[in-house]
Amino acid sequence: MPYNFLEHTADVKFRIESPTLEEMFSSSADALNETIRGNIKILEQKEKNFEIEGKDLEELLYNFLEELLFLLDTENFLISKIKDIKIDLENKKLKCVATGDKAENYKFTNDVKAITYHEMFIKEKNGKFICEVTLDV
Repeated sequence: MPYNFLEHTADVKFRIESPTLEEMFSSSADALNETIRGNIKILEQKEKNFEIEGKDLEELLYNFLEELLFLLDTENFLISKIKDIKIDLENKKLKCVATGDKAENYKFTNDVKAITYHEMFIKEKNGKFICEVTLDV
């Protein structure tokens, strides 16, 4: 598991260390999904393609995770896996394919209300990308 959940008084916080930005973003989706569904395996019944952008990497990560919550809230789509993720660093854009299933087929462990910027960061250190994200639950 490339992410670790950290101690937080009221919310859920995770940290990721990854060799690539794409892996870091994908692992962020995994951490968000584990927070929402626990250890329940989600079937890969449907695919959703989407593209997002941001003014910097933190906003790109925030918008990416918010898109996953948006798909859950508006389309009843629970993500199983992120694949074919591509990040354009120059233009701060991300394209990916998300696989998943109808959320109504599963029980949730947590209600994630929002992604927050609180203590969020992305940095590169010793050839690895590191980020921390706090989820409002």
